[in-house]
Amino acid sequence: MLLVGVILLVVGFVTGISILWTIGIILAVIGAILWIMGSMGHAVAGRRHYW
Repeated sequence: MLLVGVILLVVGFVTGISILWTIGIILAVIGAILWIMGSMGHAVAGRRHYW
């Protein structure tokens, strides 16, 4: 999810499409939160580790 968010950020920035920029920011933030929670040892969405 983090990688998809970053890709959408780049595509939205290059093409100037603001909706891609917004969706990319949201996905990058959610992906970062899930990654941090998974690395701290919390179970995320029923999984012990989140990659």
